[in-house]
Amino acid sequence: MRQTKSDKKTENYQMKQPVTTKHRRIGKKAGSLAFLALAAILFCALLYYANYDRPTYTSSDTSGIEYEVGKVTGILADNKVADESVEGQWLGTMDLQIEILTGRYKGQSVNVTNYFSALYNVRVEQGDKVSIRIDTSEDGYQVSIYNYYRVPQMIGCVLVFLLLLIIIGGKKGAKSAAGLIFTMVCILWLLLPLALKGYPPLWVTIFLILICNLLTFYLVDGIQAKTIVAAAGSVCGVLAGAGFAMLAQAVMSVTTYQMDEAETLLLITTTTRLEVKDLFLCGILIACMGAVMDVAMSIASAVAEIHSVNPQMGRKELFRSGMNIGRDAMGTMSNTLILAFAGNSLNMILMIYSYGVGFQQLMNTDFVAIEVIRSIAGSIGIICTVPIVAFISAAYFGKNTD
Repeated sequence: MRQTKSDKKTENYQMKQPVTTKHRRIGKKAGSLAFLALAAILFCALLYYANYDRPTYTSSDTSGIEYEVGKVTGILADNKVADESVEGQWLGTMDLQIEILTGRYKGQSVNVTNYFSALYNVRVEQGDKVSIRIDTSEDGYQVSIYNYYRVPQMIGCVLVFLLLLIIIGGKKGAKSAAGLIFTMVCILWLLLPLALKGYPPLWVTIFLILICNLLTFYLVDGIQAKTIVAAAGSVCGVLAGAGFAMLAQAVMSVTTYQMDEAETLLLITTTTRLEVKDLFLCGILIACMGAVMDVAMSIASAVAEIHSVNPQMGRKELFRSGMNIGRDAMGTMSNTLILAFAGNSLNMILMIYSYGVGFQQLMNTDFVAIEVIRSIAGSIGIICTVPIVAFISAAYFGKNTD
């Protein structure tokens, strides 16, 4: 049977189409890899800039103090006895032989007296590693026991957490772990050094929250409509909480300078360019970010699922559904955040309660004002996230049905 020109064109088009589609996929993948590589290079460059030649606090009073790692190579005398007034504590002394493992005195052995009291009970055995303090003066150096050496145990706790997250969460758990590690890197090696270099901590924190939000949602579910909606809504929710905190600060006259660490922070400003004023707000932003992200993703994911089951639902119906889902999460997440702050302050609350402090005095202490602002600001961030994400989700997924 003879082919016509039209048949030949159709056949050629059908042969070329799969090749074109394949090329497009390869090009899209190559473009994504190039973008990720460029982003990684820029992030590494930012890390290098933030940590290169960063200022540190130095004082003439502590210039001869170093904290190193030592090992107990011998117990020369054990004179400790149980403290009958404090449960589980000891009194007395232990004479130890310590080998210095790190620092400029590495390899040297010294005799150290380890003192025990109700508040200081570092109990060690032969072979244990300890954190030691070395005081150097013109006459030589003196070593004392500073604390337990906890680095291996802390690394073990982190590894157990990450392992459980990956085993139970699978692929998504591994991505969540990667997002968490990225967030901690941003806080420790970007926010802190940049703040010491004089960059405004509040604006740096807001920028990092935006980046961490986008990357975390991208790792969990990729670039999808629901992840973009959740990222946008969570950033808005965090900023809403920060806005309330700023207003509450002004009304109650509470700033970073009323916090327990204020005196030390002011000392740090003498040899660095740290701006102390907004650090209180930065802490609130970071504290409520995780809970806000959780609520935002729950609502955006649920609205997207509802839309996929019933694409004919309009914006109002989707918004109503998003609000109903958000209301369920709102109470538990706000409760979680407030209980977290209360748990961190339990010892202080117990101490205040035991002194029989009156209501007027209690409510006017800086400590209580700070904790109230922290708790309420974080909860308001969660509450505001619900309608924001519900509205954005409904506007996007229901845009063609009304």
